[in-house]
Amino acid sequence: MKLSPLVQSFVFHFGEMGSRWGINRTVGQIYALIYLSEKPLNADQLVEALGFSRSNIAMGIKELVSMNLVMLRHIPSDRKDYYTTHEDIWEIVRNLVEERKKREIDPTLSMLRSVMMETPSSEEEKFVQDKMREMHDLIEMLTKWYDDMQKLETERLVNLLKMGAKVYSLYQMKDKLTVIPGGKKSKNREKEQ
Repeated sequence: MKLSPLVQSFVFHFGEMGSRWGINRTVGQIYALIYLSEKPLNADQLVEALGFSRSNIAMGIKELVSMNLVMLRHIPSDRKDYYTTHEDIWEIVRNLVEERKKREIDPTLSMLRSVMMETPSSEEEKFVQDKMREMHDLIEMLTKWYDDMQKLETERLVNLLKMGAKVYSLYQMKDKLTVIPGGKKSKNREKEQ
């Protein structure tokens, strides 16, 4: 199984990016190749295409399956295990975000909650605790927003994201316009002053 330059470029890049996303390079490359493949791939095909050892491929697949990014597929009259990804890119993104939340956000919230429950023994600790509470409240608000977004159907989520850019534009226009006595609108407050 020889990779085309286009596929090879994507697979290598995904491996490098994987290390920044909390997965190792090998797992990132395995995922990228399975994602780009028209047909499910088995471990032997992945070993041949990527040049990794069979044990590295097996461990990478196991991690991807546990993250719900890769799924096992059986092909009739073939005893090998084949793997594929979700068809819907939004399902993939949702799974990635959920995994990052479990690995990074949830432990941070737990730590902040436990620290906030302690009684501060000095003014310095009270100050630090207040700063942590501020961080906790922000992360908690974003987590609740994320939970709401996870419940949305994909079509509604896409529409909401598109609407977000329009809402931002409206806020920018609002800042540029001011209402002066008599109900007239004036562009650019700075010019009036």
